[in-house]
Amino acid sequence: LYDRRRVNSFCAGNAAHSGLFVDFSLGFGSCGPAPREDLPETELTRRFPRNPFVPHDENELNARAKDILTIQALGLKRRLEHTHSMSAVIGISGGLDSALALLAAAKACDLMGIDRKFVHAVTMPCFGTTEHTKQNAVALCNSLGVTLHTIPIADSVFEALGHDEANKNVVYENAQARMRTLVLMDLANALNGLVVGTGDLSELALGWATYNGDHMSMYAVNASVPKTLVRHLVRYAADVFGGRIAEVLLDILDTPVSPELLPPTGDGEIAQKTEDLVGPYELHDYFLYYLLRFGFEPGKIYRMALKSFEGVYDVKTVHTWLRTFYRRFFAQQFKRSCLPDGPKVGSVTLSPRGDWRMPSDASSRLWLAQIDALNPID
Repeated sequence: LYDRRRVNSFCAGNAAHSGLFVDFSLGFGSCGPAPREDLPETELTRRFPRNPFVPHDENELNARAKDILTIQALGLKRRLEHTHSMSAVIGISGGLDSALALLAAAKACDLMGIDRKFVHAVTMPCFGTTEHTKQNAVALCNSLGVTLHTIPIADSVFEALGHDEANKNVVYENAQARMRTLVLMDLANALNGLVVGTGDLSELALGWATYNGDHMSMYAVNASVPKTLVRHLVRYAADVFGGRIAEVLLDILDTPVSPELLPPTGDGEIAQKTEDLVGPYELHDYFLYYLLRFGFEPGKIYRMALKSFEGVYDVKTVHTWLRTFYRRFFAQQFKRSCLPDGPKVGSVTLSPRGDWRMPSDASSRLWLAQIDALNPID
């Protein structure tokens, strides 16, 4: 039914595509009597995949990973050639997303038959950068043979604003993200190049990006790749490359996902872990897939998730993060309404130019009301 709504080529007035319309009642709501409270709840016997974006079969997963990396690289290659760019500039953090974007850029160079020095990778250490992630960023760049720049931003991030560095509020965090984007854009201008974005589909769904900071680029290669799939793509690349590149990629896979915008702990570890703040990405990707691909309502997705994640997350946890997902999904649409271009690699994307058209001021009230009515048991 949801696919039929999306495919608008069906026309009742066209004899070649005519159909028989039959009115019917489900026995409740405006088209029938009120639902009976004595009806037992039907047991859900079908189990929906816990990671719907990720194939279960290893051979299929590897084949898809190869195709996705090729699509990313070909899309970037086409954009670089179309814009006559003399370089590709990427911000490297030592995390998963930037590692995947760098891999796609290196492959694009291979497809164009040019030296990987064409790619200018930039690490921009600041207040939250740990030595571990910085070393991984440098090691990956050196192993891939790209051009590496290290541009510290701590001394300049608050220079114009006059913000008190002791105040660790949202300004403290977002100013760093925007300064990094400014550096990348200016460097791209100096090199007659193009800034390659690193943010993924899951971050776009949650709005986990700084507006006009890491939210912005000139081509976003990861824009339709969800976080749960990013991990498998990086692992696949590690298997393909082997050697030192594999060592670095596997270490990046073991590093907690973090924007690193708050100072490290006393022992130098990451203090700001994304999944502690916005919830497990495997849950959010599950919610996202069944919302966008099939148009399921939150009540149905909730019931499915309880079955899929039985023994992994309790009822309260699933309910809490489902509410967080819908609240953020609606509130952050304004960021998705002005996304840079990027390749589409699957059936679910959030591009405002084709796949997802939603008013930036859409209200989440009805969806949150349905979630609140679920009344989970602690």
